[in-house]
Amino acid sequence: MLHGVDISAYQPSYDTDGLDFVFIKATEGRSYVNPALGAQVKRARDAECVVGFYHFLWPGNVADQAAYFLSKAPEKAGDLLAVDWEETGEGTRASNAEKDRFIREVKRLRPGQRVLLYCNRSFWLNHDTTSYAGDGLWIADYVTAGKPRIEASWRIHQYTDHPLDKDVADFSSLRAMRDWAAG
Repeated sequence: MLHGVDISAYQPSYDTDGLDFVFIKATEGRSYVNPALGAQVKRARDAECVVGFYHFLWPGNVADQAAYFLSKAPEKAGDLLAVDWEETGEGTRASNAEKDRFIREVKRLRPGQRVLLYCNRSFWLNHDTTSYAGDGLWIADYVTAGKPRIEASWRIHQYTDHPLDKDVADFSSLRAMRDWAAG
């Protein structure tokens, strides 16, 4: 298992010791950009981690959100992209169809990059109706690392949010993850 973290503006600085990959929140909806994005990307690249970017999906305007996300997320071969599908601060959520459309639109706009679905176990089991996760499922379930309580295959498992979001990736080596990310 490879080790990584996912971060947002709440972690303007983070430790890269022992990390193989870092996912960084880039955008949310159609107006928010992570103000720490540039510095966070530099730290991850300087540590030679696989870098991923995620977008927090709001309901509605899916094509506009995909375009907005990609206008802010750096475009570099081997970087990963992901959609964060969960409940918004307003208690709403994008529908399953909107989640699927967003992933397909990002894949259409950036065909050379892998696109993953991030969601928690409850969303996967209770809101997902298509099992469509783009190029891979990134599942949040706060149990033993690498043992999420789902039957679906997964690529990344977020196993805790304390003291920050920590993840493991199901690859045999960092080279295997890099090769997969490169398509």
